[in-house]
Amino acid sequence: MILLTHTISETRAVVEKQTSEGKTIGFVPTMGALHEGHLKLIRQAASENDFVAVSIFVNPIQFNNPEDLAKYPRTLEEDLLKLEGTGCNLVFAPSAQEMYPEPDLTEFDFGNLDKVMEGKFRPGHFRGVAIVVKKLFEIVTPHKAYFGEKDFQQLAIIKKMVSMLKMPVEIVPCPIVREADGLAMSSRNARLTLDERIEAPAIYKALLSVKENYSWFIPAGVKQLVTGEIQENQFFSVEYAEVVDTQTLQPFEDWHDAEHAVICVAAFIGNVRLIDNIVLY
Repeated sequence: MILLTHTISETRAVVEKQTSEGKTIGFVPTMGALHEGHLKLIRQAASENDFVAVSIFVNPIQFNNPEDLAKYPRTLEEDLLKLEGTGCNLVFAPSAQEMYPEPDLTEFDFGNLDKVMEGKFRPGHFRGVAIVVKKLFEIVTPHKAYFGEKDFQQLAIIKKMVSMLKMPVEIVPCPIVREADGLAMSSRNARLTLDERIEAPAIYKALLSVKENYSWFIPAGVKQLVTGEIQENQFFSVEYAEVVDTQTLQPFEDWHDAEHAVICVAAFIGNVRLIDNIVLY
């Protein structure tokens, strides 16, 4: 049976009991509207830890668009049903008031990590992510925390935060989980119309194509190639396509300038904003 808590004090009490018994804690933070991508993270956490906690919290301070926050699906009852059989032991589903009884003024210096891509187009987003993840880590005190690589930049920011604050948690990156047609699983996919859903895999098709052929082009040319290929589809408008170093997340001019490179894309299909990425080498 999965235990459901809504307060920080309840959650801490549960976790402290587990750690006092010598159990390892695995943690998967989510905003709910769970899909197979989330469930895979939870099953991995269950295979590597004695006790698994999942948070379900739509974090208001990481949304720079109030409309996006309002539209974000909130499906706690369905989520709890999906969690049955995954190995989840505890769900922490706090209110915004519980998490933020007063404004949190914490600031972080992530250098240039949060200045590009998502950080450029969603000002304040990563500060909101870092604040909530820091709070959740302090409440749940996990040994390991699991994050999907779909949010490639977010993963880099969280690793940086843990390193900066010397938090005693291991960040475990997990591969992108995709639908059969290649679309990266996302809670936002539920907002796609039937026609949009049929067209949505165009992002991944473009990424696969460029992974096979990137060495024929300079990085700037790869950006143009991917953008053009996605926007050939009338449903799409590309917000950005960036080829960056996997460690620094900074763009570069020549393939020899980065030991490993990833191309990250954000694109609108109708009113829904999708992100995806693929490691080139």
